[in-house]
Amino acid sequence: MSRTVYFVSDHTGVTAEVLGHSLLARFEERDLVTTTRPFINSVERAEELVAEMAALPVEPIVFSTITEPAVRERISTAVTHHFDLVSPFLDPLEQVFGYPAAKRIGAAHGIRDLARYQARIDAVEFSLATDDGSNTNRYPQAEAVMIGVSRVGKSPTCLYLAMQYGVKASNYPLADDDFERSTLPVPIAQFVPKLFGLTIQPQRLFELRQRRRPNSEYASQQRCEYEVRRAESLFRQHGIPYVDVTHLSVEELAATLLQRRRLPT
Repeated sequence: MSRTVYFVSDHTGVTAEVLGHSLLARFEERDLVTTTRPFINSVERAEELVAEMAALPVEPIVFSTITEPAVRERISTAVTHHFDLVSPFLDPLEQVFGYPAAKRIGAAHGIRDLARYQARIDAVEFSLATDDGSNTNRYPQAEAVMIGVSRVGKSPTCLYLAMQYGVKASNYPLADDDFERSTLPVPIAQFVPKLFGLTIQPQRLFELRQRRRPNSEYASQQRCEYEVRRAESLFRQHGIPYVDVTHLSVEELAATLLQRRRLPT
């Protein structure tokens, strides 16, 4: 019988989700159903949630990020497996700083720094506008330009960098002509210091392309092996740092790029 895992918050629930999933990933438990309950910001809403959980056949696991003591207490006393992701850290920090923490709900994900918020909006617009080799005339403004064959995760990584860190990241696809000439495409040749290559194991690329265009030349095993081999040769020839994305999540790939390119976060 499956066990339900709740991510409960008095605001968006993003922090509870991220930390909760990170902890659960250390266990091989498969029979879990996850659900997020944002904006549990009153005792009344907490009571409704407690009643919902009480009706479950298996006692749930609850990860919470609730700042209001009364709401937090109601959930904590009703659930055996409750993991409070806030108060164990706030009390020691109050001791360090010498004053109580602010009780403002949603401080982590609100618009506190308008300049940083606008930078993220601008970065998202930039990444969308320069996706897949578009508007290369804007590359002088790019902080990083990812290159690689089709289906290695260039676009989602650029968007993640923009949304999470405000990094203006572009991406450019490598194609047949580039492999035949063994030279970098003209639009990116002058931006080598900004380039970052993505590669992948041919078998994984084959699987991804088969989902997109099954049984096509584009998705053939031979084609995938050829493109990966030639792309890596280009990276080495021009001294472009690159990483194998086969077993990396978008988050891990973004963190790798930030570290390797020493970009501010």
